[in-house]
Amino acid sequence: MKLRSLLIGLATAGTLLAACAGGNTADVDVTTNEPVTLRLLTHESFTPTETIFDDFTLETGIKVELVRNSDAGTLVTKAVLASGNPEGDVLWGVDNTLLSRAVNADVFVPYITVHRDDLDAVAVALAPDGAVTPVDSGDVCINYDKAWFTERNITPPLTLQALASSTYRNLLVTPNPISSSPGLAFLLATIAEFGEGWQQWWQTLRDNNVLVVESWSDAYYGHFTAASDGERPLVVSYATSPPAEVIFADPRPTQAPTAVAALTCFRQYEFAGILRGTKHEPQAQLLIDFLVSRQFQEDLPLTQFVWPINNTASVPKEFLDYALRPENPRTIDPAVIAERRAEWLEQFSDIMLR
Repeated sequence: MKLRSLLIGLATAGTLLAACAGGNTADVDVTTNEPVTLRLLTHESFTPTETIFDDFTLETGIKVELVRNSDAGTLVTKAVLASGNPEGDVLWGVDNTLLSRAVNADVFVPYITVHRDDLDAVAVALAPDGAVTPVDSGDVCINYDKAWFTERNITPPLTLQALASSTYRNLLVTPNPISSSPGLAFLLATIAEFGEGWQQWWQTLRDNNVLVVESWSDAYYGHFTAASDGERPLVVSYATSPPAEVIFADPRPTQAPTAVAALTCFRQYEFAGILRGTKHEPQAQLLIDFLVSRQFQEDLPLTQFVWPINNTASVPKEFLDYALRPENPRTIDPAVIAERRAEWLEQFSDIMLR
């Protein structure tokens, strides 16, 4: 179905009458008589192809303005505080570790996308009522600087249990789970792995002088030896970080300089949703449809370095060559995360930040 046709179908009767009287106004803001501009709130890592929204605008007349926040954790916090009076129209970037917080705060207006049948069924099941729509997936894992370990003849830690060894003292940097989505995913990986023993494991990491920083970008680009002048050859990042290290290098290496410890991963799903209180709900629905369309989804691997959620989207070979897709990533039921997240974060803070 053409986007413009769908927009007209969703428009109010008054808008349709106005369109018949003097042209199509479905994509016009009635308060300003200007074309609608949707504000898409997202995190700083959201960097799609610069012109990707041009086709959407051409098809619908609707413009898209990106409003970036530092991290998914900050993004969700601001959305919760502004629930019902949002700073934008659509939010991209809430994931399964933070989803319940946003849903329970009534941040979103439900919508079932026209592409629902093409989406990953596991991800769709996490929000079956359409409160949000899954848009991508990825895995948070330990990444390591291959050259650093090779030069010192040290075996990198391939499991979470191994990471607690004194061999890796002073080597790991991780984002703070209180402020960072990947940081929270890593904390959840350790809880899934060690159960009630996770606190003792983190105490050992504290004794090993793990470095906790506020955001993923600070960890990766501020302290990771393979991506900066940093001092830490182990970092909490993504299973899809190695292809980024290849693709953005000049000249491109034949092998990725970083690798992933596959047994340390936690599966993340990202979602987008229409913000309750938007004045442009029909137009926002069209943007959700576009975000999970095959066209947009095929842009994700080499710009976001995540996996498409739309099963009809193809993935480029250069992404497949270097990205890891762990067979058995750690997971925790979002309902359990919702019930115990605050408790776990308080316990983490008591151990690591006191």
